[in-house]
Amino acid sequence: MAEIAVGLVVDKLIPLLSEEAYLLRGIHNDVEGIKCDLDFLLAFLKDTDARVDTDQSNKSSHSIKVWVEKLRKIAFEVEDVIDEYTHLMVKQQLNHPHIQRFIGFFRKSACLVIKLKSRHDIASKVKDIRQRIRDINQTSASYDLHDNSSSASQSSKWYDPRKGSCLIEESDLVGIESSRDELITKVECGSPMRTVISLLGMGGLGKTTLANRVYVHTKDSFDCHAWIEVSQSYQRVELLQMLVKKFYESREESVPKGLDAMDEIILTTKLRDYLREKSYLVIFDDVWKTNFWGDIQDVLPNDGNDKNKRIVITTRYVEVANFCKVSSCVHIHNLQRLFPEKAWELFCKKAFRYELIVDCCPPHLDRLSHEIVERCQGLPLAIVVIAGLLSTKSKTTDEWRKLLTTLSSELQSNEHLESITKILSLSFNDLPYHLKSCFLYLGYFPEDYEIRCGRLVRQWIAEGFVKSKKDKTLEVIAKEYLVDLINRNLIQVSEVNFDGKARTCRIHDLLREIVLNKMEDLSFSQVLSTKVSNFNGSARRVSIINGSYEVIKNNAYAISQVRSIFIFDKGKILNHHIREIIINFKLLKVLDFEDAPSLDLLPKDIGNLFHLKYLSVRGTRVAFLPKSIGKLINLETLDLKQSLVFTIPVEIKRLQRLRYLLAYHANMNEFSSFNLVKGVQVHIGIGRLTTLQKLYFVDVNVTGFDLFKELSKLTELRKLGILNLRSEDGMKLCDCIQRMNHLESLHVSSVSEDDTIDLESISYPPQFLRCLHLQGPLKNLPKWIPELQNLTRISFFWSKLEIDHLNVLQNIPILSELQIFYDGYVGEKLHFKERTFPNLKVLMLYSLRKLQFMVIEEGSLCNLEELFIGPCPQLKELPSGFQHLTNIKKVHLRELPTIFWMSNTFQSYRNIGVDIQLLYRIRDELWSFRLEWVMQFVEYLRDHVSKEEWESQLDNYFSERAYNDD
Repeated sequence: MAEIAVGLVVDKLIPLLSEEAYLLRGIHNDVEGIKCDLDFLLAFLKDTDARVDTDQSNKSSHSIKVWVEKLRKIAFEVEDVIDEYTHLMVKQQLNHPHIQRFIGFFRKSACLVIKLKSRHDIASKVKDIRQRIRDINQTSASYDLHDNSSSASQSSKWYDPRKGSCLIEESDLVGIESSRDELITKVECGSPMRTVISLLGMGGLGKTTLANRVYVHTKDSFDCHAWIEVSQSYQRVELLQMLVKKFYESREESVPKGLDAMDEIILTTKLRDYLREKSYLVIFDDVWKTNFWGDIQDVLPNDGNDKNKRIVITTRYVEVANFCKVSSCVHIHNLQRLFPEKAWELFCKKAFRYELIVDCCPPHLDRLSHEIVERCQGLPLAIVVIAGLLSTKSKTTDEWRKLLTTLSSELQSNEHLESITKILSLSFNDLPYHLKSCFLYLGYFPEDYEIRCGRLVRQWIAEGFVKSKKDKTLEVIAKEYLVDLINRNLIQVSEVNFDGKARTCRIHDLLREIVLNKMEDLSFSQVLSTKVSNFNGSARRVSIINGSYEVIKNNAYAISQVRSIFIFDKGKILNHHIREIIINFKLLKVLDFEDAPSLDLLPKDIGNLFHLKYLSVRGTRVAFLPKSIGKLINLETLDLKQSLVFTIPVEIKRLQRLRYLLAYHANMNEFSSFNLVKGVQVHIGIGRLTTLQKLYFVDVNVTGFDLFKELSKLTELRKLGILNLRSEDGMKLCDCIQRMNHLESLHVSSVSEDDTIDLESISYPPQFLRCLHLQGPLKNLPKWIPELQNLTRISFFWSKLEIDHLNVLQNIPILSELQIFYDGYVGEKLHFKERTFPNLKVLMLYSLRKLQFMVIEEGSLCNLEELFIGPCPQLKELPSGFQHLTNIKKVHLRELPTIFWMSNTFQSYRNIGVDIQLLYRIRDELWSFRLEWVMQFVEYLRDHVSKEEWESQLDNYFSERAYNDD
């Protein structure tokens, strides 16, 4: 598969040939010729890759594969040579900006001659590469690669289990019964208007099986019905012809003569006339393209009669379902993975069907069987296929352990498991090359790893995977890529942010196994671990998991082309290992030490990594950055979060492409401390970094230069974190903020909990501000805050607000999260009036020492889903009007006083079925308890114990439950 390699090289050459053409002086024409040749090849590479993937058994496919591998290899060479040449040119310009003075030139002339020779050698390489690409292009004709039609017609020799779903007996179904019944109701009942029901989920979840069961149960309720397999390469005329045929056959009528000769217009008219005054049901199985609905929406009438019109679509891509909304009522049914007990039931049904004790796992295979089921992670396809294979094996622990330990290789080589790989690979093969690169990147991370989306986005940008578009930042485009992969059900969202956007993500374990194999096949990257320690000489990226550093030492020359290094190692990392990495990987773009917490030193050689764009020492023990950091002129991300770096070298002002400077350390052992977060100190010149998008947290309590003058130059900032703001500097900060028109997130913390924050001088607040965190006393709530129409989250820590201040916030239109911590509010009563905070979803009230009462009027907080209260030592009772919170899902009550338990029955909580957690501190540990347990004991106390003894009795109860609960 060369499409990824060639596509990335072409994308790399585009800006070099335009904005940075001076770097290609002497080889510009040849490089432009290479780009044109590669562009030509790229136009049909996706179809070529598909042909190789479809059938790898015949001779033609093998020849094409060899051709593709040659092309990929030469694309890598182009990238290496260009990177080497541009580095040489920049180095020369830095040394001789204007040939300087004559003496300086004379002193360095010998060095310059060597560099000119190097340039000449590289230029010769470029000419050679261009000729070889032309040769490859000419040989493509002999493989008939320009004939794209053949890719669609390739016959597949693997068995697609989806085709057998129509033959599954009802008794064999596991885990879809409730979904089946729900969908049958939606198909048969409700409004007669045309309705699209979309079954959405990743490959292998059982969409086709579920659709078939619904179809079988409901088709006879309609005047006519049709089941159509759509696939990735349908033709509209053929689709319409199949619809006509199926509709006529469903009514046992003769198919119209001359159907094969009818064009789209005639077919559309015939179908509309035929379906008039009829009820119809159509299942479109396996839809891939978003424009599919555009092809059929005019064919299936939506007349205003009382006949039911139902269309069921199965798809992996949420945009397919969303596109139907342009002209139809749409119901999206998201298929979920099987719960563990259902997955086990399905496994036993398939693996032990013909044993003496039917559908029952023998005791000696129980543990291994559960481990195999866990690897499938609730994916029905994997469970059915693997269990089916095991049903043919002898029922011995050796046989089953062998499959479990070799599952990764078996997925590639065992013909009985081939269908898993093929079906899961279909989604990958449908991706454009830039999304293929982004998706393969997830294979870097260990199994079951929760990947931070921000980290992923920044690395994609650093790698050059993100294609620039007019009027959009690279960050916006990269986030669109992420959403696209999520919508295609290739990436699973693990955790969301306050605004509902993905915070962390992961991929299914079996999908990861496929990704790992593709990564190595394509030389995209390689994962080195204790199990795999042999380096593939052509891999462009390396992930090192728990060791394997000797590979670097033993393959120093072979690995020099590596572009990215990830290290996942909780053990001790020796400094010489890090130095070997930095010395040997001269072309690195990404260097990520985030998961290597023992790292304590960055060697000065780091400055030699000219092409480095992403450097992370997050969570490590690194305390200092070498001055050579200033030589990394291409660096875009510097991630120092939770490291021990508290001072940024002045040399950082040279990094004028830096987009992210993330630096702070939070001591979570001092969670309630005002100074929980410690930021970094910067020097004069920080204002030169005008491309910065994120800068946090900066300690502004400095002397010797005007830091706010520097900050005011950073007008591209999207996120800014300020610590230790002095009261007298409030106006200066306000002036800075007014200049930051793109600012989306702002965190401001005063020097101490007694120093006032004054931000009232802002006349023109950033209108895109979404998140605002203020830590420190406020004289008044700034009047500009209610003007923030895009504000979704606001936090007050130690702010000492009063009720009048909070009333100002009540009508911010899309405010979804309000946090008030550590006497952020100092009133005795919180009163939420009717129709206030209409879109608030999360309300957090933490450590408010004076709060005694809460009132929630009907119609306020109408969309609240999560409520966190406590510790609040004076709070006497439940919020009055709690029953009005009809959307509440989660309640946390933390460390509330004894009087609170004495005064409440929690009846309103229990009546609406809310998930309630009661948190109580025992021996400096926080424990969670179920409401039912606590209330049973509280009711006992009311009847049998005096009020004076309540506190000690509750302490005893919670302690006993915490340490003796089984």
